[in-house]
Amino acid sequence: MTRNSRSIIVAVKGVVLHQGTILIVQRAAADVIGAGSWECPGGKIEFGEGLEAALEREIAEETGLEVTVGEVLYAASFLTDPGRQVVIITYLCRSGENAVQLSEEHAAYKWCTRTELQELLPAGILAEFERSGVFTMAELL
Repeated sequence: MTRNSRSIIVAVKGVVLHQGTILIVQRAAADVIGAGSWECPGGKIEFGEGLEAALEREIAEETGLEVTVGEVLYAASFLTDPGRQVVIITYLCRSGENAVQLSEEHAAYKWCTRTELQELLPAGILAEFERSGVFTMAELL
């Protein structure tokens, strides 16, 4: 593998909190990576874009929601294949509204309680939620 065939992608995700529940979205069936899996909204940053601005933009594009971006909850890095590494920075966000309008990237959404999150999210995200204290947040139902 030559050095030029490798890439690092930086993405931001939001743990969007509204009235004690957290928003998760389900990837569309046509998605190349993770089709049908549940995740927090967010996506790749664009060149020159700030992290928080990218997250506000991505959440608005994917869900139609305006959010207030808070503190960083955790950061994770993993390989999606031998030549592609993804770095995800996950923030706590709050929304004053819950009327979601999904983009074509996602098939469904759900405002979840702690128990529902534990049933729907993939093991890797669950581990990060546990490690970063998402499940012990006083606001979460």
